[in-house]
Amino acid sequence: MIVRQEKVIFSGFGGQGALFAGQLLAYAGIAEDLYVTWIPSYGPEMRGGTANCTVIVSEEEIGAPIIRNPSAAVVLNLPSMEKYEPLIKPGGLLIVNASLVPMRSERDDIRVVYARATDIATEMGNARMANLVLLGALVQRTGIVPLETVMIELDKHISDRHRRWLEPNKEALRKGTELAAAQ
Repeated sequence: MIVRQEKVIFSGFGGQGALFAGQLLAYAGIAEDLYVTWIPSYGPEMRGGTANCTVIVSEEEIGAPIIRNPSAAVVLNLPSMEKYEPLIKPGGLLIVNASLVPMRSERDDIRVVYARATDIATEMGNARMANLVLLGALVQRTGIVPLETVMIELDKHISDRHRRWLEPNKEALRKGTELAAAQ
């Protein structure tokens, strides 16, 4: 039997929502009765510095939460692309915020989705929803968890002060899935 396990890195500048997107994926994994780890990492400053998290979602217990070669990476900015693109295991998936990452992957052994996520989110009214556009693309391409579960967990975990952004955030997730399906 092949055990399904996804090891994902979300990375970007502080304030881009990389940690929230990873946390949302972790909550969705838990809701689907899967084993999950979520480990955040902050740069020297939260907003503007680097922020990343690792998420493992697995059908079996997770032996160690460390990720050396992720099966997927969601990169929101150029430094994240430069750091994590080389580490993705062959056959893995790279989701790129093409609004802020001008380079293309030169690897031919991984799948890549380019999404102008910041532009899409800005057109929707808030550039900070780019993280959810990219999460939607990841969910569509991996099938890691159902999109509906991500939306249910978003409803449960969005803060009161951001509650007005619930429906736009759900739409950002849907746009990400549509974009990934079209590539």
